[in-house]
Amino acid sequence: MGIKSFLASRKNQQKTTTDMPLKVSDYMSTNLITFKSEELIENVIDSLIKNRISGGPVVNDRHELVGIISEGDCIKQISESRYHNLPMENNTVEKCMVKNVETIDGNMNIFDAANKFLESKRRRFPIVENGKLVGQISQKDILKAAIALKGHTW
Repeated sequence: MGIKSFLASRKNQQKTTTDMPLKVSDYMSTNLITFKSEELIENVIDSLIKNRISGGPVVNDRHELVGIISEGDCIKQISESRYHNLPMENNTVEKCMVKNVETIDGNMNIFDAANKFLESKRRRFPIVENGKLVGQISQKDILKAAIALKGHTW
């Protein structure tokens, strides 16, 4: 007796990618921990440790993105303060944050976003709509999307 088929009936095929959410906005985080430019670096460090995050967006009072601060930025500030024997208590986020922030469009395809992560060597990208911060996509969010799409036709 020969083998008929290991595949299931063709009429019960899995969904294709056209049925699956593939946009950055489908996987981005919207409940973000944000920082203000006048905030003290010590408070940021405490928040990063307490919330187990590696960085976050810096916004103004109108919730517009003005920068991004990371663990690396904080470590650099600690190192410079120690090297120059300066106190850290007056160091603010504005002095340490990256001001020229690259963003991603929420309508971008999740796979294009994955390539952007590979090309830029960044860990997170903010998503801005109409000048306001609406979310953030991280490398971990891309991995979650890949797992959610596992078994579906790419």
